[in-house]
Amino acid sequence: MDRTSVDWHGYIPAITTPFTRDGDFDVAAFEGQMGWLADEGMHGVILAGTSGEWFSLNEDERAELFAQGARLGAGMRVLGGCNAFTAAEAIRHARAAERAGLDGILLTPPPYLVPSRAEIVEFYREVAAGTELPICVYNWPRGCIVDLDVDTLGELAEIDNVVAIKNSTGNFAGFLAGLYALGDRVRYFGIPTSELGADLAALGRGDGLMGSGAPLGRDHPDFWNALAAGERERAIELGARDRVVMTRWFGPDYGAKFGNQQAIMKTALRLRGVSAGYVRRPLLELDDAQVSIVRSTLEDLGIATVPLS
Repeated sequence: MDRTSVDWHGYIPAITTPFTRDGDFDVAAFEGQMGWLADEGMHGVILAGTSGEWFSLNEDERAELFAQGARLGAGMRVLGGCNAFTAAEAIRHARAAERAGLDGILLTPPPYLVPSRAEIVEFYREVAAGTELPICVYNWPRGCIVDLDVDTLGELAEIDNVVAIKNSTGNFAGFLAGLYALGDRVRYFGIPTSELGADLAALGRGDGLMGSGAPLGRDHPDFWNALAAGERERAIELGARDRVVMTRWFGPDYGAKFGNQQAIMKTALRLRGVSAGYVRRPLLELDDAQVSIVRSTLEDLGIATVPLS
């Protein structure tokens, strides 16, 4: 497999997993959320990523999420987050994704452990040997405490199932080095929604953005649709709206400036009337002042909001 084995492109957000106030997976809310995402034109979605609170899902819940995502994801590419501390566990999640009929998996290095380069490469080789699905390597330094450099990413790109890289490094020089070194071999995600991102796309560099939550709805995929149609100025306008969200809610390393990222996204969606549910403990919901930040951001962008229940 290589980049030509898949058609992943554009905006493919890691979406939230709706929970009830009691902490149960809310299938009805998830159905509503998936319908809204499809109506807003997402090119794909990622289930059980960081935004989807993979860390609080047990194995059966993740498998159920994958099955429901496959059922509801018609017209979108659906990837399953298979993050885990061991290759054996990641393989079990990958096989659940296979059974559900997902299009591929997203996988970080084992978090918390701070594995060596050799250990990271072996981890991905083991998982790749245990699944037939295409793999997107996810470089997530904030969550995994390791930042995959271009040499490590190049070694991972040699693994047969690896077809894409989501590079969420805060080191933009390293991001660009990986883009230019590996973009002809694997799909490369993380292109910023800025003038620079538009210029990179015009040069044929990069495949899109695997963002978070899709709080601006159609604005996100339409940035990429506009670029594909040669409408650069329209894309820049849409991208500027995304930058408002990123600068008001998140820091340079993609960490939340208040509350937590999952509650921010769920609150934003619920303020738009989307059935995004609630976070699961140990995460906490936003307080009133934090909700006001999210609400004012949306309203400043001309997006109508509704009262929260």
